[in-house]
Amino acid sequence: QVQLVESGGGSVQPGGSLRLSCAASRSGFSIGTMGWYRQAPGKQRELVALISNNGTTDYGDSVKGRFTIARVNALNTVYLQMNGLKPEDTADYYCYVNVGGDYWGQGTQVTVSS
Repeated sequence: QVQLVESGGGSVQPGGSLRLSCAASRSGFSIGTMGWYRQAPGKQRELVALISNNGTTDYGDSVKGRFTIARVNALNTVYLQMNGLKPEDTADYYCYVNVGGDYWGQGTQVTVSS
């Protein structure tokens, strides 16, 4: 079983910053790719950022240059630093982890509004 504990969501004004964290507990498997997806009301879930276990990253086009993903393997934790937030970044953000299968967090809400 894998449990994901997310933290760091909240409300911020446009141009502000937030950092999301996701800690994974796992049993018996090595953690592979970790990352974040998001889903805004009425829209499909979309890729925000992924990071492999060797540090290779992939970002959604809408967040490139503003968001940074990182991981600490010793802590089984992935981080998402979000700078220059825009109202269109408002969404529920879901942690994703591949540990012998795909696992999702419960989601943390990010609201960007003035």
